[in-house]
Amino acid sequence: MNKEVTMQVGQIVKVLKGRDAGQYAVIVSMEDSRFAWIADGDKRKFDGAKKKNILHLEPQPFISSEVVNSLQESGRVTNGKLRFAVSRFVSDKSKADQKGD
Repeated sequence: MNKEVTMQVGQIVKVLKGRDAGQYAVIVSMEDSRFAWIADGDKRKFDGAKKKNILHLEPQPFISSEVVNSLQESGRVTNGKLRFAVSRFVSDKSKADQKGD
């Protein structure tokens, strides 16, 4: 029962396991098919990104174009952009939850 999960840089994920369980973060790099590096710009900064097994992450249907563009242009992304991407996703999600979606 090995489900193939595709995740990509800039995608918002929910952390399922570990100290950050329940938090949202952004994928800033893919190590290989099993590991991703995540950061949220707040507790987990870009320079201190966390390597996580993708089985411990729940991909969300949101990819931050600002994060993707920044990483493609300079290979880096500001912590402010990471915070903005996470907060925008969380606020959009809470609005959708209130509508009953």
